[in-house]
This record gives sequence, structure tokens and C-alpha cells, in this order.
Amino acid sequence: MNRTGLLIALGIAIVTGLAFGLYPELDLSVARYFYAVTDGTNNFAWRIYPPLMTARDIGLWISTLLIVPVLAALVWKLILPRRKLLMSGRAILFLIATLALGPGLFVNVVLKDHWGRSRPIDVAQFGGPEHFVAWWDPRGDCPNNCAFVSGDVSGAFWTIAPAVLMPPPLRAVAVGAALALGTGMAVMRVMAGGHFVSDVIFAGVFTFLIIWLTHGLIYRWPRTRLTDEATERAIERAAMPGHNLLVRLFGGKPSATPK
Repeated sequence: MNRTGLLIALGIAIVTGLAFGLYPELDLSVARYFYAVTDGTNNFAWRIYPPLMTARDIGLWISTLLIVPVLAALVWKLILPRRKLLMSGRAILFLIATLALGPGLFVNVVLKDHWGRSRPIDVAQFGGPEHFVAWWDPRGDCPNNCAFVSGDVSGAFWTIAPAVLMPPPLRAVAVGAALALGTGMAVMRVMAGGHFVSDVIFAGVFTFLIIWLTHGLIYRWPRTRLTDEATERAIERAAMPGHNLLVRLFGGKPSATPK
């Protein structure tokens, strides 16, 4: 997580923003190519092609499988706060925070439900009832779960977060795999008519920027970075009141809250 990655992400954002903002027909041109794919009844027929649907499901499950052990380790600590964490406290905080802030809050709550850009399959140019707007215009006809940006792609690119925590010999390979997963999911969503190209590019950029900033706060910047020990103690302090309440309910002796 160095400045090179940040500069690359910002460069992609600027180029994409200008190109697809000044020439929004670029989004339509790419979508039109996939709209022409038909099974005789449906356009954007890739969206009902079983191998593509299976590949999308697999991509979605990867993020889920990566976060489940993290949540399990946190729950274990909340139930038994005196027990040592099963994994790094900073890693737990970093992974849960990036998933919650990126694909969770920013993408699926702030943007997708408030930025009314319609999906390709829904716009008039491709037989739908809604009008097309450029990526920067939130005044589309979509009421919720809209095109800008892609939640699936954001979730796939979130795998960069666990990848950057891998040991140095494996980190480059893990980050490369995460980028490949995110790019593959982006291509599939465009092929299916679920998103325009600018939707999926910005999904990846926004997710990476949230990961980059959160990693800096927790791991890199001297004024804010944490230690595993301090993070574990904070979780323990937060868990102790609930733990003691359960102990009292079962007739046990509560423990002192750690300082």
C-alpha cells in the first residue's frame, strides 16, 4: 500500500471521469456490443448464460469465505474476552472496516440507493423504460439499487484488503489474484448489461481508495497507526460488559474490566 498504487488509482479515476464524462456515448457503445448478443428472445443474453452466472456466484462467495474467519475470530473474542485473539487484532479491524466502509456503506448505501443512474438493461437505448445519464449525473430514473457503482465489483476488489496482509513472498501474487478477480467480475457485469464500463471502473477505484486510506490509518501513519496489543485490549474492554452480564445471569463472578 504505497503511493504508487494511490497515484495509479487516481490516474485511472481522472482518465475515466474525463473520458466517460465528456463522451458518455462511450458507455453506450460498449453496452451496445453486448446488447447485440441474443438467444433469440433476450438481448444481453450473457446474463442468462449458465457458466457466466456460475462464475459470478463463485466470485461473490470468495469475499464471503475470506471474511467469515475474521468475523468468527471477533465473535470468539467478544464471547471470551480474556482469551487471546485467534488472529491479529489489527487485521480484524482492517478487514471488517474496509468491507463495511467500502462495499457496505459507501457503495451499497450512499451511492447505489441515492445515485439514480439506470442500468444498461433498463435504458431506452436498449429497449428499457428509463433514460440514460452520464456517470456524474445522479438524476436518473432508477429508484434504488442503481448502476453507479457496482456492488459485485466492489466486493470482488475488496479482496485486495486481505491480499495486502499476506507475507511479502506471497503478497504480490495475492494482490494480482485480487485484481484479476475484480477485473473478471467487472467484465461479467458489463457483459450481462448490469453495469456500464464507468460503473465498474469507479467501483474498483473507490474500493481501492478506501482500502488505501484505512491501511494508512491502521498500519502506516505514525500518528494513527495501531499495534495488535492495543487493538486486542480495546476489543477486550468493549466485550467485557456484555461478558460480565452473561456471567451474572448464570450465577458466576464477573471479571474486572481491563484498563
